[in-house]
Amino acid sequence: MNIKNLSLSFGFETIFENITIQLPEMKKIGIVGSNGAGKTTFFKLLLKQIEPDQGTITFYKKTRISWLPQVITDEVPETEMSVFDYLLTGRPIQKLENQITKLYEEMASIQEEKEINKKLKKVENLQSELEYFEPYRAEEELLKLIAGMNIEDTLLDLPLSRLSGGQKSKIAFLRLLYSKPEMILLDEPTNHLDQSTKDFVIDYLKNYDGSVLIISHDTAFLNQIVSHILYLDKRTHQMELFSGNYEQFERIRKERELRLEKEAIKEQKEREHLQRIIDKYIHGNEKKAKIAKDRQKKLARLEENAVVIEKKQKTARIDLHQGRESTSFPLKIENLNFKYDKKAKRNLLYKINLEIPRGERFLIVGENGVGKSTLLKLIVGALTPDSGSIILGPKTDIGYYAQEHELLNLDQNLIENLQEFNLTENESRGVLGKFLFQGDELYKKASVLSPGERSRLALAKLTLQKANLLILDEPTNHLDPETQKIIAKNLKTFQGTIILVSHNPEFVDSLGVERTLILPEGRLDYYKRELVQKYYNLNKEK
Repeated sequence: MNIKNLSLSFGFETIFENITIQLPEMKKIGIVGSNGAGKTTFFKLLLKQIEPDQGTITFYKKTRISWLPQVITDEVPETEMSVFDYLLTGRPIQKLENQITKLYEEMASIQEEKEINKKLKKVENLQSELEYFEPYRAEEELLKLIAGMNIEDTLLDLPLSRLSGGQKSKIAFLRLLYSKPEMILLDEPTNHLDQSTKDFVIDYLKNYDGSVLIISHDTAFLNQIVSHILYLDKRTHQMELFSGNYEQFERIRKERELRLEKEAIKEQKEREHLQRIIDKYIHGNEKKAKIAKDRQKKLARLEENAVVIEKKQKTARIDLHQGRESTSFPLKIENLNFKYDKKAKRNLLYKINLEIPRGERFLIVGENGVGKSTLLKLIVGALTPDSGSIILGPKTDIGYYAQEHELLNLDQNLIENLQEFNLTENESRGVLGKFLFQGDELYKKASVLSPGERSRLALAKLTLQKANLLILDEPTNHLDPETQKIIAKNLKTFQGTIILVSHNPEFVDSLGVERTLILPEGRLDYYKRELVQKYYNLNKEK
């Protein structure tokens, strides 16, 4: 890919400025940079969803590109189409075959040789495209992917409208891989994926015969796949390509920043020295004034070519406190049963029994679609059990963080989203400021926020609830590693109780989780990372 003189601005905000760079073919490249550096915007330029202000992006050859966006729920249609039929549409085989058949039917009634030749040329082009998608072995390839991603037959028959967030991620990813692209664009691809699926995807992408560009905050994921890092520099609005994985890039970048800091200190001393001479001689005799003017020129050149140090990125300030202490057992669950399809023979959740003591950190694990998020929704009252009981202690105050940000009102702006807490506008500004929202951003509708911004807004609302029982469904999705560390630090010192669903093992380890509920078995065990990892690996081997 050849990028030449690329520039792009949104209003007064410059995203890219006169970028010229070449990206190698058939490589796995990680795209990194601070928030607002233009990572997702770069993907939109590649997909021609937006046009640059100037410059060009040229591929070395005509390239079939497939994209997995950050918000999967917007990608998978809410229809009654079955999962398997949706997967089949990843390759337009049926559509191409229908077009070819139609052209042959049209030729049967055409007399002019010239018109027949035109139709034949179209048939030839369509046939060439059809052969690319390998119609005779396409279904075999799809079945291999289904087996590799551990998709059960019962899921394949489900309508798309019935899928959980994690299942949608799996299905969208599978369909993308099946579509046989020559270039894959992945924007935060590991959100919602269970470990066994993530392991399969890592192995698949490492051996994939094509170009892969990945935006991800999952540095372990990047380290296992990429051979290059494309760094988008928010300071200079430029791009720079580094050889090696993320770990190697970080080492080089830190060494460079340390060198730049030393150069900046040296420059500052030189600047102060020149300024002292200027101040001393500028009002002196002709000879001294000439020296001062010479130093002014040197100072101007120094300022023009000054070393630019990357400013430390601002981080959210999260402050989670319970309003009051709960009773000894804030939550008890007795013989809980639930299924979405009341005619189905099997329950999604079967005979779940739990007693959660005050102050416990409790983890729910299992592959996508086994009912983890459903159990949380039953606890908070968003769903009703078919049988059994959910008993909250008399002093239990629940704070709920929903995986897909369902508690945000997308038609309201940020300040309006906090109005349920009876804050003044200045108080709302103060709260939102802690989560890096300022100025005109406060009046944006939540619908236009990025997934990371929605996550920060949801966290802001969580801090205002003063809950003593936190129900957290994938709280680190869409957030940069630094914000993830801040959340973990806050949760570790939180005095209340936490029930958590997370596919982020490093985050879970940092919280001091005591017990684990493993679904779909409904088995309780003490938390050990090896136990959870072993569970995922066992499922992978099935």
